[in-house]
Order: sequence, then C-alpha cells, then structure tokens
Amino acid sequence: MGYARTLLAFGPRIPGPLGAQHGGDWIVAQMRLRADTVIVQSWNYTTTNGTVLPLRNILARFRPAATDRVLYVTHWDTRPISDEARDSAQRRIPVPGANDGASGPALFLALADVLKKTPPTLGVDLLFVDGEDYGDFGTMHDVLLGSTYFAAHLPDAGYRPLFGILWDMIGDRDLDIYQEVNSLHFAPEVVHRVWTAAADLGYGGYFISQQKYTLTDDHLPLLKVGLRVIDVIDYDYPPHHTPEDTIDKISARSLQIVGDVATALVTS
Repeated sequence: MGYARTLLAFGPRIPGPLGAQHGGDWIVAQMRLRADTVIVQSWNYTTTNGTVLPLRNILARFRPAATDRVLYVTHWDTRPISDEARDSAQRRIPVPGANDGASGPALFLALADVLKKTPPTLGVDLLFVDGEDYGDFGTMHDVLLGSTYFAAHLPDAGYRPLFGILWDMIGDRDLDIYQEVNSLHFAPEVVHRVWTAAADLGYGGYFISQQKYTLTDDHLPLLKVGLRVIDVIDYDYPPHHTPEDTIDKISARSLQIVGDVATALVTS
C-alpha cells in the first residue's frame, strides 16, 4: 500500500507530463536497488492526432543469465480521461489510477523486495509497460503501446519464458478474479497453473474458476508473438476509468492475496 501511495503522490502518470517522468524515474531507481539488471526501453510514439508521446518500459531482471524464465507484466501509466464517469464534466479529468496503474507496480515492488532477499530458483522478469491506457479501446488507436513495443523488441531473439502473467487491477477491496477468455483460449495451461496455486494457498474464493470477460489488454500483443501470457485482472471494478479510482478503493488485504500467489509461482 505504501508503494501505491507513493505512485499516486506523483499525480497522473500520463505519458509526457512530469507525473509520468518522476513516477518512472522513481520506479527505475527502486528496481535498481533490488533487481540484478534493469533495462529501460525509451522511444517516442506519434498518436493518430499527431501528438508525440515519450514512452518508457522498465524491465527488472532477476537471475538474467538463467535460461528458464518467468515474465510478469503490469502497466504503470494512467488514463488521461475519465471516460466512464457519470458526470460529463468529470470525463475530462485524468484517472488517478490507484487500482488501474498503481496496484500492479506496487505488487512488483513488493515482490522485488522478496526476490532480493531470497533469490528465485529460475529467472524472473518484471516488466512495467507504458502507454497501455492512453487512447481509444473502441477503435484500438493509441492503446497497449508499451506491450506492443516490447513484443517487437524482446530482450533477445530466442526469448521464450516458461509462462507469463499480466497483473492488472489487482488491488480492488472487493476482490473477485475470474478467468479471462483470451487467456483460456491461448494459454490454458498458464491459467490452470495460476488458479491451482491460488487454491493451494486457500484463495479459491478470490480466484474464481469461471470465465467471465473477453478483454483487450497487454497480454494480447505478447500472445501474438508466441509468448504464453495470461491476464489476471479483477474487471468487476465500478471506479474503472473514473476519478473515483483512488487509494481508498484498494486494500492491503487484496494486494497480500495476489502477492502471495505471484510469489508462490516463482519461489515454490
């Protein structure tokens, strides 16, 4: 929760403004204190309306020489508009992004604390992607920018993790994580692995073994290049893409539950 609060204190992490610059700098600095190697992918992206966005992916690697690896992905940017707000005036307000943009990075920072203290038996890559939430998901313009870039610029030509997981919106106080349909279709064995780990930890009431949503998210560009990446997301979140996505809408308990599962998958 402390890491989530720190990210929120930088303000909206919209590509370009100082909130994103300072927030990204902070993530890089924190991961360099914890990971064995940190790779920063920086590039400029021109949107459909001609705006040039400075973007940055951050890849923190533990045991970078290990052949057997696991890829964890989350996005650290926030949406520039609250298009799901009921009040039309509020739709122009940036989303604070406590759950949608801070809960995943907070999880990764806490997991990095664990991995620094107890190195994993296999290689672990923690990828913070930028520009997931910038544009229009209806037309698919200017969205999933960081994951698309990473899919085209993998760490090496033979990069094929054993499995990958996108952790998105995992801090909801009312935690209910269903199985996402694209994940079940393209990487069912990874879904099985995650939900089995959750059940073994006694979290079957939170990781629900039912499919519910077919989502466009950062796992799709990675699946398209052959990486076995699934989406772990609590999409039943009323403050989604509204100004109400604030720190009081997430909980330490939910972060602990998801963090326990994420840790078990790379340390057991």
